[in-house]
Amino acid sequence: MGVSNGVAERVRLAQADSGEQPWRAWGPYLAERAWGTVREDYSEHGTAWDYFPHDHARSRTYRWNEDGMAGVCDERQTFCFALALWNEQDPILKERMFGLGGDGGNHGEDAKEYWWYQDSTPTHSWMRWRYHYPQAAFPYDDLVRVNGQRTRDESEYELVDTGIFDDDRFWAVTVDYAKATPTDMCIVVTVANRGPEAATLHVLPTLWFRNTWSWGAANRPVPQIEGRPGRLLGTHRSLGRITLDAEGAPPALMCDNETNAQRLWALPGTTLYPKDGINDHIVAGAPTVNPEGTGTKGALHYVLNLGPGETRRIRLRLTQSDEPPPPADLGRGFDEVLRIREAEADEFFADLIPAAASAEEAAVARQAIAGLMWGKQFYHLDVKQWLRGDPATTPPPPGRRYGRNHAWWHMNSFDVISMPDPWEYPWYAAWDLAFHCVTIARVDPGFAKSQLLLLLREWYMHPNGQIPAYEWAFSDVNPPVHAWAALRVFEIDGGKDFDFLAKVMHKLLLNFTWWVNRKDVGGNNVFEGGFLGLDNVGPFDRSAALPVAGVLEQSDGTGWMAMYALNLLDMAIRLALHDQAYTDMATKFFEHFAYIAEAAYRQGLWNDEDCFFYDVLRLPDGHKLPLKVRSIVGLLPLAATTRLTASTLNRLPALGARLRWMQTNQPEYGDVISARRIGADGRQQRLLSMVGQDQLLRILARMLDPEEFLSAYGLRTLSRAHLEKPFTVSLGGSDFTVGYEPAESTSGLFGGNSNWRGPVWMPVNYLLVEALREFADFYGDHLKVEYPTGSGVQVTLTEVADDLSRRLVSLFVPDSWGRRPLYGANELFQNHPDWKDLIVFPEYFHGDNGAGLGAWHQTGWTALVVDLILTLHR
Repeated sequence: MGVSNGVAERVRLAQADSGEQPWRAWGPYLAERAWGTVREDYSEHGTAWDYFPHDHARSRTYRWNEDGMAGVCDERQTFCFALALWNEQDPILKERMFGLGGDGGNHGEDAKEYWWYQDSTPTHSWMRWRYHYPQAAFPYDDLVRVNGQRTRDESEYELVDTGIFDDDRFWAVTVDYAKATPTDMCIVVTVANRGPEAATLHVLPTLWFRNTWSWGAANRPVPQIEGRPGRLLGTHRSLGRITLDAEGAPPALMCDNETNAQRLWALPGTTLYPKDGINDHIVAGAPTVNPEGTGTKGALHYVLNLGPGETRRIRLRLTQSDEPPPPADLGRGFDEVLRIREAEADEFFADLIPAAASAEEAAVARQAIAGLMWGKQFYHLDVKQWLRGDPATTPPPPGRRYGRNHAWWHMNSFDVISMPDPWEYPWYAAWDLAFHCVTIARVDPGFAKSQLLLLLREWYMHPNGQIPAYEWAFSDVNPPVHAWAALRVFEIDGGKDFDFLAKVMHKLLLNFTWWVNRKDVGGNNVFEGGFLGLDNVGPFDRSAALPVAGVLEQSDGTGWMAMYALNLLDMAIRLALHDQAYTDMATKFFEHFAYIAEAAYRQGLWNDEDCFFYDVLRLPDGHKLPLKVRSIVGLLPLAATTRLTASTLNRLPALGARLRWMQTNQPEYGDVISARRIGADGRQQRLLSMVGQDQLLRILARMLDPEEFLSAYGLRTLSRAHLEKPFTVSLGGSDFTVGYEPAESTSGLFGGNSNWRGPVWMPVNYLLVEALREFADFYGDHLKVEYPTGSGVQVTLTEVADDLSRRLVSLFVPDSWGRRPLYGANELFQNHPDWKDLIVFPEYFHGDNGAGLGAWHQTGWTALVVDLILTLHR
């Protein structure tokens, strides 16, 4: 059953890709937060967190998806399985994680609990999840009250700050999953009393059907679950039988996945046993579970009384079948499945992670991948239906037809998608997903490719060519990194799937045209774009109306588009080497890159005195006002870089001829297309770049300066020089200021939910490290720079890229004092044996000390650390 060198998991991936065995059919696709999301918001003014708050979640049926803890479901989310707990102190069962939004005193959406994704193979044949559940009453009200009193200038009030984990009074709960077959899952729930006294914990493995029948659609019969001691047996028209078997014959508690309208709105409900029936029965002894033992939601009820330090294991088995199955094997065969799947996972990751990586680096890489795998979520939203409301529900307010996402009526999502985070951001974001796919391709290139193609499909991409940004505003503009990601995935997968590359390119031609037509107002090859994902990097909100009349021409927007043109050039070249029909495309994007790169200088984005790219405010009278903020905006043009080899130009003579024609007849483009050197292979190569050698060295002098961008843990997003010298501009009678802020934002721009004014962000660091490697491949070891600036030490660009990578990796691994920088001054996470090796992947990091900030369970683009580790030890 086991195969060495990670082959067993690779065989499963091949079977899933070919359709031979549906190994991806079940997975951790159940969201960890469905409340407070746009999908569930039917309010007049789009107040999602108020319309469907946490207090409603246990009692109110979701329309579009479901949530739970340690949850799994099928890829259509027909059934759901998750864990519920009760410590006999809380006012409610712990069925889902609690947290607050930005209006609750946070700096954004933030969970106020601690759980970790410890492991997962790409087919989910093996998974591990961990949670620390307090033994005292969960301080819901305290967290709300104290955070509500705090300002943006203060730190957030976290669960650990309440003292609830003092004296180790918590339950360590681990859930292991191992698939015997694609639809036969062995589950072990391990509960450990870490406290100094005996305590009781109620453990409720819960199975239910997503409610698809209450909204007035035709032909939606109600499925059923029958509960009996030690078994829940579900019957569904399309699924067949789904069975949860448990050891020890725990009693089954049954209710219906229907809203408790009486509790929420004092209205009559449709059932005596609504969604919160199990909660009310256990916590308050209410007669709210069905004595007939049937419903659409059921739980098996364990009551565990454990002494201090005692551990208990619960075996469960979840299976799908056409007929009611015999009692499941929960003995020796069950244990063998878990042992083999864990061993196969060990072999898979040992084969992936180079032996030269340290044990700590290997652990970081494995947990980062686990986070990405657990971040795959079922996402369902029919925007047209959402806008007009369901037949069996109250019609939404009329203004909804002109409100959020009304222009995306064509979108109909019903897919498993990689989310930025299953709780903080339980909806996909286009540029996040592109970065996710680069790391996902290391373990599951088939899934990575399918994700990139998905957002380009007709039911996602707008008819005008725009790629949807994210649920809160599909029309917002994310940076165009889809082409870059597709190229990286293509290369990681072996560089042979030209069908994938062609499919991506055909759709991206539409998107590139959308950018050119919509985001180049002056038709002068410099671009606007709005906030471009960098929420508050500028002195004012770049997505809102400008403080004065004019157009904001953006260095990052222009840099992104130059990079986009080069990405499409690289795609076209790869395809043209197999099909000459793409040669004209290569020529087109070569020329378009030249136009954009030259325009950045001609239109004044480059400031020769400061040696930096700036955003420029172009006023109606033609006057241009540079916004001299030294930020990541001015570094991103470095990423617009690629090389053309003599071999490529020889094989594509039309491209070579056009290059030579432009050099001769349009010499103004020479600086961005004419750099030539002899490569390591002894043959000539050309550099296409927004910066020549002189500009590169001058920008790097700032970028690699510890007093500006270079920190001990990577590159800051804003120069530290703005700590003493904030940038201020007066516009329309008001002053707008940008100062260096290494930690959480004190600005309310763009909702104040993130900070690009100083912290270290992984995705832009990753792009700049990649750019340095591209420059290094062109200039070789002959070009050296002072690193760090002011040190007097001269090193190659490869050495700079390697050292920046090590700085980024060092955020996660223990230093010489055994402390992980990402955990800052939190002693529990730094020193306690139950906590210190459980790693999270935060959204961004303190620009001076490396402490993790933002969405603290973020495991999406921060998982790029995997690629850095693999590259360092290549």
